[in-house]
Amino acid sequence: MQKQIPPIGVKLSVDVEYREGFPNPHRARVRWFDPESGQRLSRSRMLPTDDEAQSWVDRMERIAQRGVSPAVATMPLAEYGELEWDLAMRGLEPKTMDPYGAGWRLRVVPAIGHLEVPVITNGVVDRTVYGWIADGHGRSTVKNSIAPLNRVMEQAVRDGIIDVNPAKITGWQRTYQQVEDELDDPRSLALRDWDALDDLANALVERSHDQYLGWGDVVRFSACTAARIGEVSGVRAQDIDRRTWTWECCRQTTPGPGGLIDKGTKGKRRRAVPLIPEIRPMVSARLDAVGNDPMARLFTGPRGGRITTAILRDATHWDEVVVRLGYEHLRRHDLRHTGLTWMADAGIPVHVLRVIAGHGSITTTQRYLHPDRRSIHLAGAALSRYLTDGRREAAGPKLVPEPAPVRHLRLVR
Repeated sequence: MQKQIPPIGVKLSVDVEYREGFPNPHRARVRWFDPESGQRLSRSRMLPTDDEAQSWVDRMERIAQRGVSPAVATMPLAEYGELEWDLAMRGLEPKTMDPYGAGWRLRVVPAIGHLEVPVITNGVVDRTVYGWIADGHGRSTVKNSIAPLNRVMEQAVRDGIIDVNPAKITGWQRTYQQVEDELDDPRSLALRDWDALDDLANALVERSHDQYLGWGDVVRFSACTAARIGEVSGVRAQDIDRRTWTWECCRQTTPGPGGLIDKGTKGKRRRAVPLIPEIRPMVSARLDAVGNDPMARLFTGPRGGRITTAILRDATHWDEVVVRLGYEHLRRHDLRHTGLTWMADAGIPVHVLRVIAGHGSITTTQRYLHPDRRSIHLAGAALSRYLTDGRREAAGPKLVPEPAPVRHLRLVR
């Protein structure tokens, strides 16, 4: 794709039209003639109010006066970044390009690549970076994701699409401690019960474009197995054992070079996960539907494609739905927090819960225990420290007791 650059001061034809019956009834439209082909091009946007529509038209006129085509100004970030990548990354050493490219492809594009450049604000960037940190990415990984985003947005400033680069953020390293404090109680991130989960699943299906029931199945399966969305996408028919009703979780779908790829689970740990009666009928129906193909995917999109957390978000209008239901801060990953919290409350021993979750450290699993049970674990740890300290003192140098004072007896005559 070649960037269209009209001459400075290009004239736009603009209009705002009210269209009754649409959720966003005010259509703002700009039209112009391409200087090279002579074709008449246009861009439009449906907005909720007349003021917002007029503001969008005014912004398009300002951008056009700077010599930038509205076609470029309304591109999603992913498309604009691909178009301007070489220019935005100029001057970088080859060894730096690889981690920057991975950060852009694996984290920036799935998180905010669908947004147009002008609507990306400081708040959007802050929440995106916070999400990366909360998902467990290290400081180096987050740095290599912020850096290419910052360069692409800086190029947008030079192109005149935006006035200020929203990706110039500082202090994000301090967020690590804040997130660790929050995740010290991941129970706060969980849905309260099955009814809340069912309401969420049904609302997501209803809000999706085609009301695809599979989105509800994905959400219920993820929460009831404490699985990541990528792991749900990786389920194959052969991974399910209907005799014992267990799922061998051994792969996940994740963005990779050239598109989505299947690879081992996080930490490369295979784990057996129980399938509770509440989801067995749904799982059985899906197994019956795929027939005798052991490698058939159990969960796909409406057209048979692989699922990611970003695809689920966009297809179901996740952000809009969770706000309407009163779960403003609920992320797709919190379905996993929900499942682990429910299992802990059900009394599953912590060492078993650790295996189901695939945690590398039992300390991570202990965070899901009920506060009362956790206090018991902490009391046990305190007792262990006390005994350890006592043994250490017993093994130390022994003090020689001072001799008792000599008492002189007085003879009584």
